Amino acid sequence: MMWTGMGELLRGRFARRLALAFAALGIGTAMLTAVLVNIAFNARFHDYLAEQQNSRQAQLVSLFAANYAAAGGWNTRSLDQLVPTVTMTGSEAALVDAAGHTVWPLPGADVDAATLAMHREMMGTGDLGPPRELPVLSNGQRVGTLQVRVPQGVIPAVDKNFQASVNRLLGWGAFGAAVLATAIGLFTARRATAPINELTHAADDLAAGQRDRRVTTIPDNEIGRLATAFNTMADRVEKEDQLRRSFAADVAHELRTPLAIQRSQLEAIQDGINTPTEDVITSLHEETLRLGRLVDDLETLASADAAAFTLQLEPLSLAQLVQDTVTALAGSFSEAGLAVHTDLDDLTVHGDPIRLRQILTNQLTNAIKFVPTGGTVTITLQQDGDWTVLNVTDTGPGIDADDLPHIFDRFFRTRTARADGSGIGLAVAAELTAAHGGTLTATSQPGYGTTFSTRLPVAQPIDAAGLKEAT
Repeated sequence: MMWTGMGELLRGRFARRLALAFAALGIGTAMLTAVLVNIAFNARFHDYLAEQQNSRQAQLVSLFAANYAAAGGWNTRSLDQLVPTVTMTGSEAALVDAAGHTVWPLPGADVDAATLAMHREMMGTGDLGPPRELPVLSNGQRVGTLQVRVPQGVIPAVDKNFQASVNRLLGWGAFGAAVLATAIGLFTARRATAPINELTHAADDLAAGQRDRRVTTIPDNEIGRLATAFNTMADRVEKEDQLRRSFAADVAHELRTPLAIQRSQLEAIQDGINTPTEDVITSLHEETLRLGRLVDDLETLASADAAAFTLQLEPLSLAQLVQDTVTALAGSFSEAGLAVHTDLDDLTVHGDPIRLRQILTNQLTNAIKFVPTGGTVTITLQQDGDWTVLNVTDTGPGIDADDLPHIFDRFFRTRTARADGSGIGLAVAAELTAAHGGTLTATSQPGYGTTFSTRLPVAQPIDAAGLKEAT
């Protein structure tokens, strides 16, 4: 299973490169470490051999000094007892007295070449170097000089075997480290690229139309944040797709109703069932107006989605605009039996007067529809820091808590909605408010009424120089 997963991993170009990079790094590190350790070991090993050679030579000097002290001088017969010791070192030596006369050359006559060769083989092979003169002291006085010739570049067989064993161990260690580093590199590459692979597959599935596809592996790193962003994007895509589907169905339904009424009445007139009386013509005209308003609202929403409509901004008195809108709807308020109260501060905003009136009209029309006869609608306009706050409060039945978050959704109707509404008036008002850089919110308590709050930026004063420069 592991190697199958590795095979799946290495099929990706990025994964292969990452795995090869990890493997190369691991192998290179292992080899470099082995080479450096080998160099350091060999250098220290040769220092060790030199120290051993110096120690053996110091021991020889001590033996000759002890022999001199015991014999009371240089005695050839007593010196012959040191032949085996000198021969064991694989060296050749000669003793020169204080007067400079050679009193004892080694190897002596009692040591044959075969014996010396055997010891040379034990100690190593190599040519003898130049003699090294070592002073022999007795009671603090120099009584002679020991001239020693040792093999050059020679490593004793035991030490050579030890060195070879260490080098083999380093080689196997480097090989094992390289294999381990490669395995760790492959495993790390797999762990590192697994979330990327899942994210890639999820993106492919989402692009293919699988809107519910999400990334399940979310590590705590940059890739995890990318996966979270992808899931958020996928949620929005799925929601927008659902809205698009429901929007198309709702548009078809809203258009079908007035068209069906017009069609049935016109067919009845054609068939002679109805006559084109004033009431019939008025009904057809109302349905045509309703259809026109629906098309206008749909066009506004489409323009808002595409950021295609242009606002004709100008400084205007928001209080005057509210008063003009209330006056225009006075007949509708009177017909519905509603009282209107206003408390308006004189505030100026930069806005499109037609669009701002549409925002307020949609809110007031909503109140006219749902507030029962005898109710009141209160409109207040105040400043809150850099914002104007326009509140429209009614004494209607209110909105259920479950419905309140959705009242600005397109084609949404509460359970108390009437059949003659399109369900997009508040959605249009919210989009137009956002286009002005403001917000439209609603608070409601069932049985006590609803308040719509429109917040718009206060217009900043423009000095004369600024106006002149702008023109």
